[in-house]
Amino acid sequence: MTWTPEFLVPLPVVLALVGAGITIAVGRHTRTQRTVSVVTLALVLTVSLALLISVDTVGHPLAVQVGGWPAPDGITLVVDRLSALMLVVSATVTLGVLLYSIGQGRASADSDEGDGGAPLPIFHPTMLVLSAGVSNAFIAGDLFNLYVGFEVLLAASFVLLTLGGTAERIRAGVSYVVVSLIASLIFLSAVAMIYAATGTVNLAQLATRLDDLPDSTTLVLQLMLLLGFCVKAAVFPLSGWLPDSYPTAPAPVTAVFAGLLTKVGVYSIIRTQTLLFPGDRLTDLLLWAALATMLVGILGAVAQDDIKRMLSFTLISHIGYMLFGIALSSAAGLSAAIFYVAHHITIQTTLFLVAGLIERRGGSTSLSQLGGLVKVAPVLSILFFIPAMNLAGIPPFSGFLGKVGLMQAGAEDGGWLPYTLIAGSVLTSLLTLYAISRVWGRAFWRDPAAQLRADPSQGHVIEAAARPVSRVGGPIGNPEAATDGSREGHVEVDTAHLPLGMMVPAAALVTVGMAITIIAGPLFGVTDRAAGELRERTPYVEAVFPDGVP
Repeated sequence: MTWTPEFLVPLPVVLALVGAGITIAVGRHTRTQRTVSVVTLALVLTVSLALLISVDTVGHPLAVQVGGWPAPDGITLVVDRLSALMLVVSATVTLGVLLYSIGQGRASADSDEGDGGAPLPIFHPTMLVLSAGVSNAFIAGDLFNLYVGFEVLLAASFVLLTLGGTAERIRAGVSYVVVSLIASLIFLSAVAMIYAATGTVNLAQLATRLDDLPDSTTLVLQLMLLLGFCVKAAVFPLSGWLPDSYPTAPAPVTAVFAGLLTKVGVYSIIRTQTLLFPGDRLTDLLLWAALATMLVGILGAVAQDDIKRMLSFTLISHIGYMLFGIALSSAAGLSAAIFYVAHHITIQTTLFLVAGLIERRGGSTSLSQLGGLVKVAPVLSILFFIPAMNLAGIPPFSGFLGKVGLMQAGAEDGGWLPYTLIAGSVLTSLLTLYAISRVWGRAFWRDPAAQLRADPSQGHVIEAAARPVSRVGGPIGNPEAATDGSREGHVEVDTAHLPLGMMVPAAALVTVGMAITIIAGPLFGVTDRAAGELRERTPYVEAVFPDGVP
């Protein structure tokens, strides 16, 4: 009997859901709940790696018909190189965020509070349900199951976004849910219209049936799907909801949202544009949307005085890079876009976790209330500096390699509009570096004593930023660490209040980001093969219908 890897395909979803059920059952046992969550996500990561190796080795997608119902009657799950890579990256960052949140929960002085201020019986199962929703979206073989994945994400993300029940979080959560529901309604309407026009929602079957529709009908269906996905991916001008929603949540929640949720929308755009609507029908529209997303997002980032809001706007701007590669629809463009998605999920998640450490260390993420962190928290400074330079695209980091890949794809495509996007990419990268440099200069490099002389009214703020702070921002440690007289500019170095349980996961994700740079060559090889598979379409269709499409 020959071993086949198809049985692994549903496991990322099944394991996460089973783990969520177990964590609910043991909700009163904190240690058991944490163990179950970590083991579950570690298993999901292991399975995802096995799937990536399998599909890249066998050279074709793996498909499973749930319950034995043949396609297109039953639920089809498909893993190709693109979805397998997304599974690996999402499981990696989710595990890192979970470990960070456990460290934050253990450091809490209040035993009644959980991870990141979250009630323990709620946080862990909700994170696992979120992981299941993300995995389901990545391996869905039909549009309705993709819609279900989005709705699972919506339910879990609303719970996570409103943890703690503060007025600010509830207000942000309501706005997030309203926008998400509108996007889901658009998506569901598109699914209904597609079923009415073709009689199926199976992606492999749609790949053949949509070609038989009139061009005008196909264009309407394509625009409807794009509209729904662009809201979820925060593509301008449908991105206004994001900066007001993400920064209000606890640091681990904000990190996993920023890293993953918008990328599920990007993945859906890649999947539907390549499999269902190949060609260059909407290339110009997508290129203009990519340019606007880059520039508006980064201009918003430059104007921010808060680290979390600045990172939220850079998140929007860098969605434009991914859309640039998708719009080109060439093998080089798609490969660079997929590489950039994997890079950005890791780096953006890492930066939001580090922002949580900055908030714990300085009592705030406002640049006007921070200073001198490079002296009082040198390790934290390194943890911020490396992914920040990666985000800005400084060579030789993976951000630079991904951007160069996108620009090369644009140059190969030719035409004035792709060259305009190349210029916009360079400008966005420079402005990203400027925004990051502002944070570094004001929060890390600026001398607290110099800031105090420039603005004496901020003396109490600077003193708090220059000393260790508790979890809720209250100063602890040596109050004599402030500057005066001959010790002007001197600050005590004491990072004991930054728990290893939080520092180590953040450092691990920084290492993962650097590893992407080191393995960029092999990773580009995987993304090249994934892009070729996407453009060919036949391997996906034949994996679902080996005997021919009915």
